[in-house]
Amino acid sequence: MQRIDYYFATLSPYCYLAGTQLEKVAAKNGAEINYKPFDILQAFPRTGGTPPKDRHISRVEYRAQALVREAKKLDMPFNLQPAHWPTNGAPAAYAFIAAQNAGGGDLGALVHAITRAVWAEQKDIAQDDVVKACLSEAGFDPALADSGLLTGAETYSRNLEEAVEAGVFGAPFYVIGDQRFWGQDKIEDVDLYLQGKL
Repeated sequence: MQRIDYYFATLSPYCYLAGTQLEKVAAKNGAEINYKPFDILQAFPRTGGTPPKDRHISRVEYRAQALVREAKKLDMPFNLQPAHWPTNGAPAAYAFIAAQNAGGGDLGALVHAITRAVWAEQKDIAQDDVVKACLSEAGFDPALADSGLLTGAETYSRNLEEAVEAGVFGAPFYVIGDQRFWGQDKIEDVDLYLQGKL
């Protein structure tokens, strides 16, 4: 069984726009997804990237247009300027890691619930009640938001180191063996690669 290391950021609009396409591709090809939430803002300076707030205006304007176009193409609700962004994405990542360790729910649905809360529902994922609602929606015990914080912090930090080591510089980022795919628009390429066509 092939494994997809999926590096995602709880605050990334592109991870939201990825929806659950990766999960469908993995299921179709009998692949396993290894979810790895990481701090994209910490990765940027270590991999040659620039945080959104520090980018040149031409890049900021292009990003704004591209995000809106992509959301329309996918027919997904989207707020270009969400009420709670940026916010602290770590609590949601820690809760995700606790859910990952506990099992019993749908991790793909949890990623989507967390990112959708930011980019479509005007919710603050740094808030306990928002994270608990996301856990519950994805079939996990909402109390997981209150557990495993130390383990969550350690795993979140380790995921960042592994991301940098694996050549990850953005999110969503998919690594299969030595092959790297960056962006929700590369899920089709992931599919073709898993089929042996790329």
